[in-house]
Amino acid sequence: MLQSPVARTAIRKIVQRTNGHRHGPIARLVSPSGLGAILKPFVFLDLFESTSSTAFSGFGLHPHSGIATATYLFEGGVRYEDTSGASGVLPAGGLEWFKAANGAWHGGGPTREGNARGFQLWLALPPEQELGSVESTYLSPDEIPQVGPARLLLGSYGGAASSIAAPGSVNYLAVRLKAGETWQYTPPRDHTVGWAALSAGSLVLPDKAQAGEIVVFNSSATAIDFRADSDAEFVVGSAAPHRHDLVLGHYSVHTSPESLEAGERRIVEIRQRLEREGRL
Repeated sequence: MLQSPVARTAIRKIVQRTNGHRHGPIARLVSPSGLGAILKPFVFLDLFESTSSTAFSGFGLHPHSGIATATYLFEGGVRYEDTSGASGVLPAGGLEWFKAANGAWHGGGPTREGNARGFQLWLALPPEQELGSVESTYLSPDEIPQVGPARLLLGSYGGAASSIAAPGSVNYLAVRLKAGETWQYTPPRDHTVGWAALSAGSLVLPDKAQAGEIVVFNSSATAIDFRADSDAEFVVGSAAPHRHDLVLGHYSVHTSPESLEAGERRIVEIRQRLEREGRL
């Protein structure tokens, strides 16, 4: 056993759950117009899995503004590039952090070697950051803190801190449990938003959750107990609520129509440059 749950009267309850909408190898579990309105700042989550039978070529260069994306792999590798000039291959256990802020483009797809399985998360940025500078950070597996069975992708947990400055009070962790193992996650006091999504195996929470599913917990900072019913790989997010409107564009999420207009104007400027360079 990795960690035994502490006895208590309060149990964190699952209030919503879904397998999302699948498009080939991609399952869209959260979107800004759906669960994202409840889970904000977590406004978008894709589970992707590329195999020999469900291969996909990836995504060409495409724009974002007003958000940051975090891409984590449990298996395989993906190519990446962005308009900050970064490019390369993200391996399993690595993290891509792309803070699009005032507008940027990125793209990528699986490498040719085997399968790729992981999650891409979008985080809504607060007003003071949504039109700020673009950040592009790629962490190798050995740069991500390990706390028990959890890898700390964003935020602070168990005495460890991510090297990435998350926008606001946010934790994001990737966890592996063997069948029968248990783990308890105690969020910070202000983290009343909480959810978990599985890419493999099954969990008991105490209700059962299966691979391909996201479960949303009731609004509370109460600890969450996880028990693996079978070998499980999953991500967990918790945060203080994002107390701003979600103003949506095609690839953007902002807090006001004015900031959305500014972000999309910057996106068009970058498009024109990419077209002149023959990259679109």
